[in-house]
Amino acid sequence: MSCRKFVLIIAAASALAACGSTPDDAYVERPVEELYNKAMDDMVDGNYRMAARGFEEVDRQHPYSVWATKAQLMAAYAYYEAGRYDEAIQAADRFIQVHPGNRDVAYAYYLKALSYYIQITDVGRDQRTTDRAMKALEEVIRRFPDSRYARDAQLKLDLTHDHLAGKEMDIGRYYERQGQYLAAIGRFKRVVDNYQRTSHVPEALHRLTECYLALGVVDEARKTAAVLGYNYPGSEWYRDSYALLTTGEPVDKPKGWVGRVIGSLF
Repeated sequence: MSCRKFVLIIAAASALAACGSTPDDAYVERPVEELYNKAMDDMVDGNYRMAARGFEEVDRQHPYSVWATKAQLMAAYAYYEAGRYDEAIQAADRFIQVHPGNRDVAYAYYLKALSYYIQITDVGRDQRTTDRAMKALEEVIRRFPDSRYARDAQLKLDLTHDHLAGKEMDIGRYYERQGQYLAAIGRFKRVVDNYQRTSHVPEALHRLTECYLALGVVDEARKTAAVLGYNYPGSEWYRDSYALLTTGEPVDKPKGWVGRVIGSLF
């Protein structure tokens, strides 16, 4: 190849590369205050994804500035507001790893937990996100017990436990309908043992009573119904359990009779 042709090829390639680039692709270093304030303006205007990118640019261009530390956490918050929860979790994790002793690290843990919590789906679907939310909320409570984040995390943790208990109940009911009573008992026991503060415990005790009766283990059925009656004497689930033990079928009974039969079940 002649020298002239080689030069022409190089020139053509350079021209194509120039055509493919845009001013936005070029790196333009700007003052840290300008970058940070622009990102904050985007936040105020609700342009959360643009704000997140702006805060990340602060960290990229001025990594050793005081603004960079603030920008890292603000990027996590902006991603959260934009509904980009995976990015929010990643940004919060970066802040935690780089600034474990920062005064705002509690908020980073809390924001990470919120990003998991808001993704909790209905009980009929996979609950891995719910489990992650629970662990993240527990971490906030354990690390920062006296913070306002811990108080809110505890409320959300209770709801998360209720959600997980609901999943166990859903699976347990399925096993019971299929006649797989031992598998169902395992699920219902897990609700009673692990999620005692949830709203699902009375039904779990009743379903255990049903399963024990189906297996012919009457003594266990009576003991379980006794626990149900002692702790939830006015519950409809206890009325059904009592009816099962006396008539073999759930039957509505007049109000006020429940407390009188507790002793007969022990």
